[in-house]
Amino acid sequence: MATFLYKLGRLAFRRRHFVALIWVALLTLAGVGAASAPPAGTTSFSIPGTEAQKAFDLLEERFPGTAADGATARVVFKAPDGEKMTDPDNKAAVEKTVSDLADGSEVASVADPYQGNAVSQDGTIAYASVKYDVSGMELEDSTKDALKDAAQQARDAGLTVEVGGDALQAVPHTGATEIIGIAVAAVVLVITFGSLVAAGLPLLTALIGVGIGVSSITALASALELGSTTSILAMMIGLAVGIDYALFIVSRYRAELAEGREREEAAGRAVGTAGSAVVFAGLTVVIALVGLAVVNIPMLTKMGIAAAGTVAIAVVIALTMVPALLGYAGRRVKPAGAKGKLLGRTRKGADKGTDQGTEKQPEGGQPKANLGTRWARFVVRRPLAVLLLGVIGLGAAAVPAASLELGLPDDGSQPTSTTQRRAYDLLSEGFGPGFNGPLMVVVDAKGSDAPQQVFTDVSDEIKGLKDVVAVTPPQPNKSGDTATITVIPDSKPSSVQTEDLVHAIRDAGADIKADTGAETLVTGSTAMNIDVSQKLNDALLPYLVLVVGLAFLLLIVVFRSILVPLKAALGFLLSVMAALGAVVAVFQWGWLSGLMGVEETGPVMSMMPIFMVGVVFGLAMDYEVFLVTRMREAYVHGEKPSEAVVTGFKHGARVVTAAAVIMMAVFAGFIGSSESMIKMIGFGLAIAVFFDAFVVRMAIVPAVLALLGKKAWWLPKWLDRALPNVDVEGEGLRTLGDDGKDEDRELVRTT
Repeated sequence: MATFLYKLGRLAFRRRHFVALIWVALLTLAGVGAASAPPAGTTSFSIPGTEAQKAFDLLEERFPGTAADGATARVVFKAPDGEKMTDPDNKAAVEKTVSDLADGSEVASVADPYQGNAVSQDGTIAYASVKYDVSGMELEDSTKDALKDAAQQARDAGLTVEVGGDALQAVPHTGATEIIGIAVAAVVLVITFGSLVAAGLPLLTALIGVGIGVSSITALASALELGSTTSILAMMIGLAVGIDYALFIVSRYRAELAEGREREEAAGRAVGTAGSAVVFAGLTVVIALVGLAVVNIPMLTKMGIAAAGTVAIAVVIALTMVPALLGYAGRRVKPAGAKGKLLGRTRKGADKGTDQGTEKQPEGGQPKANLGTRWARFVVRRPLAVLLLGVIGLGAAAVPAASLELGLPDDGSQPTSTTQRRAYDLLSEGFGPGFNGPLMVVVDAKGSDAPQQVFTDVSDEIKGLKDVVAVTPPQPNKSGDTATITVIPDSKPSSVQTEDLVHAIRDAGADIKADTGAETLVTGSTAMNIDVSQKLNDALLPYLVLVVGLAFLLLIVVFRSILVPLKAALGFLLSVMAALGAVVAVFQWGWLSGLMGVEETGPVMSMMPIFMVGVVFGLAMDYEVFLVTRMREAYVHGEKPSEAVVTGFKHGARVVTAAAVIMMAVFAGFIGSSESMIKMIGFGLAIAVFFDAFVVRMAIVPAVLALLGKKAWWLPKWLDRALPNVDVEGEGLRTLGDDGKDEDRELVRTT
């Protein structure tokens, strides 16, 4: 592989006009596609194989034309202090609002609070339920404006009015902190390279890759039913890995220049060595993201595949466009150790390609070891102490994960500044917390001789259950074989008590089915959330085995070792558990919640553990591959194991540190998102990268390798013969001449 990538790098460097033209054309094509694509329609949230989904499908079949997936709104009214909602003036204002709402072209029905018993017992709060023919994402702006105007007119009449439900659902935004994250990445790149030109290359290529990826997602959003969070996730991961991959290749290019090689040759060798690590690091991320399909939740599968596609684009851009841009940059990209005009004058010899720039030269002529070298030597001298300190520290950070509670966000997790959250609070105040998460029970009595009696029996059975506040009378369909029953729990939607009630209703339904043959199913947003959480929990272990297993096999091929990939996997488990502990501490316990902009603590999102396992594993393996391949390269070339560890840190620690800081900055930039899911993912990934890069890869990894010595690189002979030789270390490049012209001509002919 190293030889092929070497040829590809030289070809891209020499044919840079052609390469740049291809990528600009792809970016333009994706941009035009995104601009001309129809707006994204409804995003179907289905969870195959669950009872809630089965009930939802049954509703669509037995109650045709009811728009089961249509948007809903609850317009909540509160009377002024000392007044009642039944007072004539207040009642007139509400009825005027209901009348105005009913005139909408997309409105399916509006329930009058005074006719539907939707006034609180103390008479101070009432609500009107509005159902629409289309989903919240498909509602016309005029319909949303009509809803807002109707609420405002009631406010003008002296009432407090808030609107809940998904009718006013807004597309999540990330805020200015995303730009701050990119700015931090730019500063880190400038400090790392000492040159605006060299620093700009990774940023430019990452932005082009993300532009192509996100534009493609936007263009396909309507056809593939991709949600808004899909493009945000692709942007988050694409930016992080895109900058990092380009950073490693540019850094290796500068190191090759410092060895005295010509620029085209240096570009080829940079892509042949660092590019090999980029390919395998990208593969681990892609495996982790595509593996989300194991969960069998279509939305999560689409998010994973879209993000994986963006990562694949980042890899290809790093292998082709980076060397092309290096060709354009020419002498403005200095050899390693040489400073540009921005941070200092170039030292003599550095521009000529000598390796003087690799380390500072103090008086006396002996090179002064850089910080990475000094740290590696310290770890090699005291490996056991460093190992224990790192493991104990991560273990302490992981302690809160033992209290992990899972759930999915509802309007109660929205900021208090939103009308949805204020409507949620008003309903809780007037009707109880469970009113915000009603359960819909669907009774299928098609095979029963007395359907009406079955409906009554189910209703009576539910009334006798614990934690039930109210049960509405059964509402049968036109054929009389299916009915819906609404159950109001006593607890809020995300509580354990509500989850227990759902299971209790299902258990009672199983008994009724045994006696009558009628099937009782529980659905609604609350039941959906409970089923999603259960499905994600059940899928976590199989997903972990699949992703870690595939990546483990891949790393065996890369490192030609058993213990190094095993150590990498165990280190990942430590970092992901510590990151989950930090997420629990902030988003569930409320530690530093004000600093993170978390206005409401509560359960951690159900998909967070499995999502962090997948994404963090892929990103963690990035640093493992980049850092340890340098050690492997030194070991293969004859250095002792301890010396190889030091050499790997000498050449890789600075770059890995910069890459980790950049990735943390990019992820942390998404903490400013208005979407709680994106906020939590941004924080979780940022803290996970910190733990993995600076504790696991920078401390635990060298300590373990120092303790293992030669055993770290042991591989059974039969397995060594069976494995393909991918040559990540670039051993095959030693047989190539510095001109490489014959090989380049061959690559031109084959491409």
